[in-house]
Amino acid sequence: MSVIRGHWTLDDRLESMLREVPFEVPAGAAAVTVALSYDRSRGVLDLGGGSPRGFRGWSGGARDTYMITEEWATPGYLPGPLEPGPWQVWLRLHRVPPEGLDYTLEITVADTAPPAPVTAEPPVAERPPRRDIPAVDGLRWYAGDFHSHTVHSDGSLTVGELAALARGRGLDFLAVTDHNTVSHHPELTSADRGIALLPGQEVTTDRGHANVFGDVGWVDFRRPADSWARHARDHGGLMSINHPLGGDCAWLQPLAERPHVAEVWHSGWWDRRWGAPLAWADAWRDDLVAIGASDFHRPGDDGLPGSPTTWVLAEDPAAAFGAVAAGRTAISAGPGEPLLLRLGDELLALDADGLVLVRPGGARQVIRGPRTLVPAGEGRHRLETYENEVIALCE
Repeated sequence: MSVIRGHWTLDDRLESMLREVPFEVPAGAAAVTVALSYDRSRGVLDLGGGSPRGFRGWSGGARDTYMITEEWATPGYLPGPLEPGPWQVWLRLHRVPPEGLDYTLEITVADTAPPAPVTAEPPVAERPPRRDIPAVDGLRWYAGDFHSHTVHSDGSLTVGELAALARGRGLDFLAVTDHNTVSHHPELTSADRGIALLPGQEVTTDRGHANVFGDVGWVDFRRPADSWARHARDHGGLMSINHPLGGDCAWLQPLAERPHVAEVWHSGWWDRRWGAPLAWADAWRDDLVAIGASDFHRPGDDGLPGSPTTWVLAEDPAAAFGAVAAGRTAISAGPGEPLLLRLGDELLALDADGLVLVRPGGARQVIRGPRTLVPAGEGRHRLETYENEVIALCE
């Protein structure tokens, strides 16, 4: 075991937030273990790692130890051959006090690897009955969520446990978007869990978060945000701006070209009489496609999967990303909450008796009845209460 001790200063953080601490892995190594320790009451250091072949994993502030072997790795990290040569511990100086922060790294390289931990797969959850929504030109409306986390970053549930929770809530699809890693992607299709689990990555920085959707490989969060958008475009993926008004992680990144998808309705929009998310959406770009997301991490935090629910008009749940790219989306507060959907030239207001339909130009009408069809126009429509609380959106 090798021990590396150091001290980070606030000046270090301002000069370069992401630091690499090098170490050597000899030929024949079977396991690499990295343990980070520091006074967490005084600061925050995020943890990750790289090898000669590049990215090997990221856990941010969720873990202080990781192991990589050829056959398995700590969630958030990629298993595979332990190539000899220079490796790096990645440290992001997330919070460093003015007096600085001491840290210690203990790095162990072993010639044998322990067996992989055994994780039991939960049973497939029962799904609530589907809502009665007609098809449109051979397409159907499916319910889902575009932002969630597992033990592969800072969530508390395994992929299987998250899938069971989301299906039990009535969702047809769920994008799993762990922070700055793709180690969860192989697990998404490893079992039939009765719900479409879609690959994504939440590219996470101090100046804003974005989801890159699709099986597009790892997106380097250390590079400028324009490179994230290029990576998504070049690899057939889709990029969305996350919780753009989200407190200390609001969107502050410069972009040469603004993505046309954004997480307008996030679980943190607690008071939906507050019109800032809609105002931001209108100012971002004229053709913005709005999606919603719970940003689920663990029960009791954020929203449960499907709070809010994004509905997509698609061939099947696995085609949700294509439906978003085409602008066929709607958002409701939950899977069974009042809903506004576009059915060709009409809007269907479902379970919305007494709510107010607000058209893009500001015209309003009261919805009467549990299942009401009204003429559709261009642009984003919404349902509100008489107190101007947003209940549903429809592109």
